[in-house]
Amino acid sequence: MHDLSGVYAAAVTPLKPDFSPDLDAIPPLLDFLNRRGCHGVLLLGTTGEGPSFSAEERVEIYRSALQVRAMLPTIKLLAGTGTPSLTESVFLTHAAFDLGYDGVVILPPYYFRKATDEGLFSYFRELIRRAVPADGSVLGYHIPATAGVGFSMDLLARLKETFPRQFAGIKDSSHDPDLSRLLGERFGNDLLVMTGTDSYLQLAMENHAGGCITAPANLISPELRKIWDGFQHKADVSALQSQVTGIRHVLEKYSPFPPTLKILLARLYGFPLWPVRPPLESILPEIAEQVVQDWSALTK
Repeated sequence: MHDLSGVYAAAVTPLKPDFSPDLDAIPPLLDFLNRRGCHGVLLLGTTGEGPSFSAEERVEIYRSALQVRAMLPTIKLLAGTGTPSLTESVFLTHAAFDLGYDGVVILPPYYFRKATDEGLFSYFRELIRRAVPADGSVLGYHIPATAGVGFSMDLLARLKETFPRQFAGIKDSSHDPDLSRLLGERFGNDLLVMTGTDSYLQLAMENHAGGCITAPANLISPELRKIWDGFQHKADVSALQSQVTGIRHVLEKYSPFPPTLKILLARLYGFPLWPVRPPLESILPEIAEQVVQDWSALTK
């Protein structure tokens, strides 16, 4: 399996009341996620509110996470570095690798919703040439419902052929089970696929995926890790997958995920109740109570 295979949390970003990053809170959060079975974390993805932060803030957050390396040397760190600006994405990607990150997860230039495969290939070609070391790993971030632009099969094949080591694969947040099957049929084990949908972890791994990078992993990484471990030992993980699917469906009632996850992390595990940065909004108190009740009823 690829070195980056495993269970990853798309980590929330701790914030202070003034919406600035709470840098001191990041290492304890990552330690919590590691202790609950995560092989690694993605910082500043969708769940981490990545596009809401400046380039300078992102680098500060990348740097703060490095404090866990002293006590958790095996944890894998991925950085979300994609922006509509090629120059800014190069800067962020370069910064992440300079800091020693294990890989980057890069959105396509999401403002440009009519970008062609040729334009997207040129964007990633320039980005990889300018910012990714020879042994660096890039995951394209496929979330077309949010980004408005994604990766076609032919684009993935071209990027993989051109950069067989550096373009490792994709984070597939399409929420499309048919795509999981098609990726497996087309690429087998040659392309690292990390599903972004907990409901499809078993299905994705049956089709050569390497694991998952998900928002609910902030809360249910023990269950996801049991599925991942069980799959490696050819165990029947169907019951575990059904449990995870049910939990995912409850969380989906209260989207977007960042404020919901922050409520549950505070109520269940004693973390501060971190705000979300506008334009996202914190959950109303009565909705927060319903979230906690629904969660408790499903997981007791």
